[in-house]
Amino acid sequence: MKSTVEPLEGNKVRLSIEVDETELEPAVEAAFKRIAQEVRLPGFRPGKAPRKLLEARLGPGVAREEALREAVPGFYADAITTHEVDAIASPEIDITEGAETGPVTFEAIVEIRPTVEISGYESLQVEIAAPTPTDDEIDEQIERMREQYAELVTVDRPAADGDIVVIDIEGSRDGEPLEGFSATAYGFEVGAGSAIPEIDENLRGASAGDSLSFSGDDHTHDEDDEVDHGPIDFTVEVHEVQEKNLPDLDDAWAAEASEFATLDELRADLRERMARSRAAQAQSAIRENTAAAVSALVDAEPPEALVSGEMQDRIQNMAMRLQAQGIQLDQFLQMTGQSQETFVEGLRETAHQAVLVDLALRAVAEAESIEVTDADLEAELADVAEQVGEPIERVRSQFESGGQLPAVRSDLRKQKALDWLIERAEIVDPEGNSIDRDELDAMVAEPDSSSGDTSPTDTPTEEDDEQ
Repeated sequence: MKSTVEPLEGNKVRLSIEVDETELEPAVEAAFKRIAQEVRLPGFRPGKAPRKLLEARLGPGVAREEALREAVPGFYADAITTHEVDAIASPEIDITEGAETGPVTFEAIVEIRPTVEISGYESLQVEIAAPTPTDDEIDEQIERMREQYAELVTVDRPAADGDIVVIDIEGSRDGEPLEGFSATAYGFEVGAGSAIPEIDENLRGASAGDSLSFSGDDHTHDEDDEVDHGPIDFTVEVHEVQEKNLPDLDDAWAAEASEFATLDELRADLRERMARSRAAQAQSAIRENTAAAVSALVDAEPPEALVSGEMQDRIQNMAMRLQAQGIQLDQFLQMTGQSQETFVEGLRETAHQAVLVDLALRAVAEAESIEVTDADLEAELADVAEQVGEPIERVRSQFESGGQLPAVRSDLRKQKALDWLIERAEIVDPEGNSIDRDELDAMVAEPDSSSGDTSPTDTPTEEDDEQ
């Protein structure tokens, strides 16, 4: 097989491929064998009719046509590999000679991944959340802990935000009770924003013995979108107004609420744990935000073929993960309250960003002559082998037979480009203050021994609640 490649406008190339008739012959022979299985000739069992007889009956063009249909994609793939063409879409193939006899010549026009040039990547400024908690944030965590030890005391006054009101509530629409909107002797925290806003609004200022009637809008999700299902009519009987009596903020409470003898020790432990958790999160944020920062330097719209391909890959990966949990994609959309249109739109935005990152990292790798060594590849294959519990030789063979090694090298090259950027980027907090990455690493590696604790405690933090 002979092949050449020629660049075209519109981010495409033309591959011109010539295949000798002897190279096509195995495909023609295979085509005749398949035809012999399907054609019934007197005196011959299925699949046993001689090729010459089939040619005489059907003509040689039938098998050649099928052979070309089966073999041309393989010849095209070989040419793509030979010339290292980074195709991103299906080719347009035109057989120019040899459709009926003789050597075969065909052309394949295909869109390729664009190369972009970016500037300013050598001095990126990457913003992450401040890893060190403020005094106010520590105070908030302390108050949340105090809430857990609060005593409820019945008071003779109108309810205010933060109070618990004990109520009987019934919700109905058109006179029919609604499941999930009725309860008796229910403790409702006023101002927490945990229910329909009109419930908070009407209970704020209510007193024991009050009977309330009001309506509230029910904005909930169905399979297609957020839908206004119409107002709900509520009747509420207020039985009690209870005030939260918080414990004194002193050493005695700290000793009761934690393993620390003093409030200062508790605060120090909270600070250390929050800082360590945020430092760990910051390390992931640095990679993600560096990738986003360099992608913003790409001054070009990515090809639709790349975005669509990325979307398809993400849909397939998500479908596989959901299937492993026994969930269908449409069920997932219903559970998360997303319409198909909203889901696809969000997926497209994510895919668009991922393609920009891909193009940017490739550009950095090319500009800085970043390459993947055989040792890099071997280490990656060893990691994969360990993860799947297979010998590295078997993993290598599978990647080679599947033609996946170039993709592995490409991914490794982009990872090295991202590492190169991270090493040189300035990391700052939202106020623009520089953050020392060595200090971040130290915060994650070892807890502060001055706190008096080197093991996890049951003390809740903001990060714990978020998880």
